Amino acid sequence: MKNRLYEKYQKVVIPAMKKDFSIANAMEVPKLSKIVINAGVGSFRENREAFEYFIQEMSEITGQKPHVTKAKKSESGFKIRKNDVVGVAVTLRSDRMWAFLDKMISVVLPRVRDFRGLKPTAFDNGGNYSIGVREHTIFPEVNPNKTKGIRSMQITLVTNHKDLEKNKALMKYLGLPLAE
Repeated sequence: MKNRLYEKYQKVVIPAMKKDFSIANAMEVPKLSKIVINAGVGSFRENREAFEYFIQEMSEITGQKPHVTKAKKSESGFKIRKNDVVGVAVTLRSDRMWAFLDKMISVVLPRVRDFRGLKPTAFDNGGNYSIGVREHTIFPEVNPNKTKGIRSMQITLVTNHKDLEKNKALMKYLGLPLAE
C-alpha cells in the first residue's frame, strides 16, 4: 500500500509541475530523494538513561533506529573529545520518508504554537529545504510528561533538483505550509 502523499505526488504534483514549468518528461520533475533528521545530544552526554530514552523516542518518531554520530576531533571549548557521542541522525527514504512527511504536514506542524508557516528562505544552494524544530515533543509519539528532556532537531528535505523555483513549487504542491 502506497502512502497518500506519494499518490498525490504521482497523480497531482507531477502533472501540475509538467504543465506549470513546460516539462516534457516526468523524470525532469523534482522529487524528494530522502529526509534527514539530526538532533544534537548536548547535556544528554553525561546522562546515559536520558540518552537511551531519547534514542527510543527518535525511533518512535521516525519509524527506524537512529545512528549515533560521534565527534571527528576534540574541541576543548565544548569539552568534547574525539569519538564522543555528539548527536543522533536518521535518514528516511521511500515509504518511511513519505509517511513521515505526511505526518509532519498533517499532524505535527498544526500542533506548533503560534505557527504562521515555514520560512520560504530555508532552501540551500542544492535545493534542499531545512526545518528547525525546537521541541521534539510536538510529535504525537512523544509523551511530554514522560520525556527526560526536550531536544531540538533539524529536518532536511533533500530533493534531486537544484532549481529553487521548481523546488518551492514542489513543496507547495506537496502541502508544506510555506509562509508568503
